[in-house]
Amino acid sequence: MRRNDEMKLGVMLQSVGYHEGAWRDPNVPANGGVNIDNYAHLAALAEGAAFHFIFLADHPSVLARNDAHLARVSRNEEFEPLTLLSALSSRTQAIGLVATATTTYHQPYHLARMFASLDHLSRGRAAWNIVTSGHDSEAQNFGDETLPNHDTRYARAREFVDVVKGLWDTWEDDAFIRDKQSGIFADTTKLHLINHQGNYLSVRGPLNIARPPQGYPVLIQAGASDVGRRFAAEVGEVVFTAEPSLENGKRYYAALKERARAFGREDDQVLVMPGIVPIVGRTKQEASEKLQRLQSYTHIDVQIGLAERLLNADLRSMDLDSLVPETLPQTNLIQSRQKLLLDLAARQKLTWRQLIRLVSDGKGHLTVVGTPDEIAEVMVDTFDQHAADGFNVMPVTFPGELKDFVELVVPELRRRGKFRSEYSGQTLRENLGLKRPLNRFTQAGAGSRP
Repeated sequence: MRRNDEMKLGVMLQSVGYHEGAWRDPNVPANGGVNIDNYAHLAALAEGAAFHFIFLADHPSVLARNDAHLARVSRNEEFEPLTLLSALSSRTQAIGLVATATTTYHQPYHLARMFASLDHLSRGRAAWNIVTSGHDSEAQNFGDETLPNHDTRYARAREFVDVVKGLWDTWEDDAFIRDKQSGIFADTTKLHLINHQGNYLSVRGPLNIARPPQGYPVLIQAGASDVGRRFAAEVGEVVFTAEPSLENGKRYYAALKERARAFGREDDQVLVMPGIVPIVGRTKQEASEKLQRLQSYTHIDVQIGLAERLLNADLRSMDLDSLVPETLPQTNLIQSRQKLLLDLAARQKLTWRQLIRLVSDGKGHLTVVGTPDEIAEVMVDTFDQHAADGFNVMPVTFPGELKDFVELVVPELRRRGKFRSEYSGQTLRENLGLKRPLNRFTQAGAGSRP
């Protein structure tokens, strides 16, 4: 599928909804984060609308800076993504399944095996959102007080991904012949060791499962710092971004494609998909009232706690009605999000109180409050001006806002010829227009044999 045909759409399934106040909405199942039927219903809604994938974020820690924040948020009662998507693979047929997993606190053999298993379970619908961990609370669950240095985390991630791809390649596609008559189950001439000895990792291989149906599950990245953008351009096949500004989005899109070309990659093999938080109403007033209700459900402790985490700043000592400064001490955590929010505050001359509310509503993503036509218009304009190849849709409540988006916005996108009405391929790669990677050992003439 060529770039100018249709946009790609994924949906982020954040248990009860993307807004921090979502769990208090009377129409939202408060236990949605640990309710498999809730997730199955959401996946069915997205698959019925021909979304390309469902996406699960993840942090292997509790995300709260103090008990006042912790007591009022719903984010700390959610399934582990690979476990949940394995269950959903049997309840879906065509939609892609994207799981987040960190390279900082996993081992490559574990992740290679788990994602290969998910790809087989789903018959070629798995994808890996590659992250490097962004919170010291994660480090403290794995024997460290603080995260490794930001650039060090990315250096390990680059080596980690190369090892995982090597493990997926250790068996050639047709290595398992399973010949009952001869008694030969596997052709060992098509088995390869990676024998990796690197700066951060040492892995022999081979993997104890066949090569994934897609060759590799689709590789997704969200790097936005300078080192993160380089990593995304080198390895990401789908790149998630947070960018509320159209002009900044166009610059990011053009720069990332240029960097990818420098690595010998084709433009249509690196898909840029910014997040969008759509709040849709049949009238503008109805949409605004939805947001106002969610804001009324969100306690100030929750708003401040989230903003402190994303900005890595102590806001309780701030005069909340003072203007946000242009800079803060650079964080070792999520550097790109801190910069994005500070730049946004500078452009709009926001006070701390205004920025805190904005962060609570959309966490820095493009947030559009309006009618189906207005939301579709923003999406199409962003797509047509080459600031996006598609969108990662983040409904503020589940299931209501996903249902409204499917029933009201998707038809508008189709009327404009920008979104499909059915699946075109069997695997996630086929549906995204991404090539199936060749086995590195096959390309090398079956070198590195055991």
